[in-house]
Amino acid sequence: MRERARRRTLDALLWLLLCVPLLLTSDPHDGGSWTRVAVGVVLAAVCVALARRWPVAPLAITIGVSLAFGPELFTPSYVVALIAFGCLAGRRGERTRPALWLFATVPVAGLALVLVTGRALVHWFALLLSLALAVVAPWLIGRYARQYDRLVRSGWELADRMEREQAAVADRERLRERSRIAGDMHDSLGHELALLALRAGALELDPTLGAAQREAAGELRRAAGDATARLRDILGVLREDGEEPSVAPPDETVAALVERARDSGLSVAFAEGGGAAEPLPEMAARALHRVVQEGLTNAARHAPGAAVTVAVERDAGAVRVRVVNGPGTASGAASPAASGGTGLVGLDERVRLAGGSLTHGTTGGGGFALSAALPLRPPAPRPAAAPRSARELDLARRQVRRGLARAIWIPPALLTGLGLLMAGVALYTQHRSYLEPEDYARIELGWTRAEVAPYLPDSPLDGAPQRAPAEPPGMDECLYYRSLMLATVPVYRLCWADGRLADKAEVG
Repeated sequence: MRERARRRTLDALLWLLLCVPLLLTSDPHDGGSWTRVAVGVVLAAVCVALARRWPVAPLAITIGVSLAFGPELFTPSYVVALIAFGCLAGRRGERTRPALWLFATVPVAGLALVLVTGRALVHWFALLLSLALAVVAPWLIGRYARQYDRLVRSGWELADRMEREQAAVADRERLRERSRIAGDMHDSLGHELALLALRAGALELDPTLGAAQREAAGELRRAAGDATARLRDILGVLREDGEEPSVAPPDETVAALVERARDSGLSVAFAEGGGAAEPLPEMAARALHRVVQEGLTNAARHAPGAAVTVAVERDAGAVRVRVVNGPGTASGAASPAASGGTGLVGLDERVRLAGGSLTHGTTGGGGFALSAALPLRPPAPRPAAAPRSARELDLARRQVRRGLARAIWIPPALLTGLGLLMAGVALYTQHRSYLEPEDYARIELGWTRAEVAPYLPDSPLDGAPQRAPAEPPGMDECLYYRSLMLATVPVYRLCWADGRLADKAEVG
C-alpha cells in the first residue's frame, strides 16, 4: 500500500511538471489557445498513466504530437515531455527493441513529412538533432540507470544469499565430517571384522580344539559377520550421497596388507612386477591400498575359503592392480556386486579422484575380479567452477559496462553520422546548383528562357548571398547559381525581364 501511494505521488508530480511548459507556451495571451492547453494536459495525464506498464508508448505519443506541431520535433511545449519519457523508457523498459524500432521510424516519418510539406531538408536535419539530444540521449541515460540499479540489486541479493549460506555452513560441515567418519569406519573396521571372522572360521575348523571351543569359535564368527552387517547399515545412514570418500592414509604397504590377511588364514598369492618402485602420488598410493584392501575384504566376506590372487604391475606411466578370488567353498556366499554395499561405489570414486579407472565383475569360473589402473603422475587439478552468485554478479557488471559504453559513444556517433549526412546533402545540393563557367560564358543576353535552360543546372540557390549588390531595377526575376563547387561566393546572377535574359553578372 505504501509503495502504491509513493508511485502515485511521483506520477502526479511528473504530470504537474509536464503541464508547466504547456501553460507557459500555449497561453492564449501568447498566441496559443485554451483548447491546445486542455489537449496537452489530457495527453500528459494519459502518457503518465501508461508510462509504467508500456514505457515506450508515452514516448511515441509525445513524438507524434511534436511532429504535428513542426517537423523539427523540437517544440517548447513538449520538449520536457520528450526528455522525461525518453529517460523513463530506458529506465523502465525490459526490452530495447521497441525503442530502437521507434528511433528508426521517426527519421523516416520526419523525412516523409518534410517532402510532403515542401520544406527544406534543413528541417529534417533539425529533427535528427532533436531526436539525438532530446530522446536518444535521455533513453541511454535511463538504460544506464537501469543497469546500475540491477547491479546494486544483484549485489544485495548476493549478500543475502551469502548470509543464508553461512548460516548453513556449520550443518554442512557436520554432515561432511559424519560422512568422513563413516568412510573411515567402513574402510578400516569392516576390513578388521572380516579378518576376525576369517580367524574365527579357521578356529572353528581346527581339529585340535574341543567341540565346545569350536562352537565358541563359530559363535564368534557369526557375531563378527552380524557386526559387519550392522556396521554397514549404520554407516549407510551416516553417508551422504555423492560425498567424497575418506582418504585417510593407510599405515601399511600393500605387501604388509597381504601378509596380514595371509596370517588371518586367507589363502593369498601376491605378485609384484614391473620396473623400479617409483613413489606413487599420495592419492594414487592411498587408492592402491584401498583397492587391495577392498578386494581382500570382499573375498573374506563373500567367498570364504576361496584362493585369492593379488597382482601389482608397474610400467612407464601407471601402476595396475588386480585382485581375483575364486568361488567360495562355504554355503550362502554371495558376490560383492550382489551384496548391495557401498564399498565398490566409494572405491570407484576414490580411484577416479586419483586420476585412474576401476573395473569389477564376476569371472568365468564363478569368482570375482577387481582391477584398477592408477597414473604415476598426479592429475592436474580441475579448475573450480565459479559460484552461480558470482556469475550473476559478473553478468550484471558486464551489462552495466556495456550500458555505460553505449551512453558514452552512441550520442557522439549519432552526431558524427548526422554531420556526415548533412555534409553529403550539402555537397549534393551544391552540385545541383553549380553552373559551369564555360556554360555561363556561352549564355548571351536577350536569350529566352528556353534557350538558356540547356546550360543551367537542376535548381538555383534559395536566394542571394548576404553581401550581394542590389538587383538591377525593372527585372521580373533574378536567379543565383554557384560559380565554385566548395565556396558560397562569388555566384552567378541571371536576371529576366519580359521573358528574356536582361542581365548576367558575377556577384558576391
